Amino acid sequence: MGRRIAPLTLDNLADLPLPCRSCVFWELDPVTGEAAVKGGRPELEKEAWISGVLLDWGSCGRIVHVDDVPVGFVLYAPPAYVPRSLAFPTSPVSPDAVQLITARIVPGYQGQGLGRVLVQTVAKDLLRRGFRAVEAFGDARWEAPGCILPADHLLAVGFKTVRPHPRHPRLRLEIRSALSWKGDVEVALERLLGGARKEPALRPL
Repeated sequence: MGRRIAPLTLDNLADLPLPCRSCVFWELDPVTGEAAVKGGRPELEKEAWISGVLLDWGSCGRIVHVDDVPVGFVLYAPPAYVPRSLAFPTSPVSPDAVQLITARIVPGYQGQGLGRVLVQTVAKDLLRRGFRAVEAFGDARWEAPGCILPADHLLAVGFKTVRPHPRHPRLRLEIRSALSWKGDVEVALERLLGGARKEPALRPL
């Protein structure tokens, strides 16, 4: 099985799973995002967002391929590029952290260590760029795959709650600890990024 991790660019944006390819939940504020969906242009807005972040900040995502088939991705950026983050009651993200926006390993490829490799690649990238931590908004009442990662699974892979909330706590992971994940944490990470494990297929975001 050949694995390949590639930076997310405009050239491979189409490799994102279709629901995620056209999702602008995080990339736009709630009002603008709703207007983009109603106007039938979310994919164009997604492309414009990726382009802008790449030009201003640099790499903001990774896609994992198995035998040249795209099977998962992770998206991350400083919170200044993530308008939706301001809508959360536990914002803002700490100034020394990058926001883990969303991630997914598609059904059929979970439990193979892909999630660990994907996130450790991101951790190495951010450490090289001088960041100390990754933060994420979790869903404490998570029931089905969506744009917000389940808080329980974030906690299971080493994130710590930095601002509690009954629905959307903000959690933090020190990057150096992400580089030493192993054992039970790797299993939990696969559960985190493969949240659709019990589903027959990806559900729309």
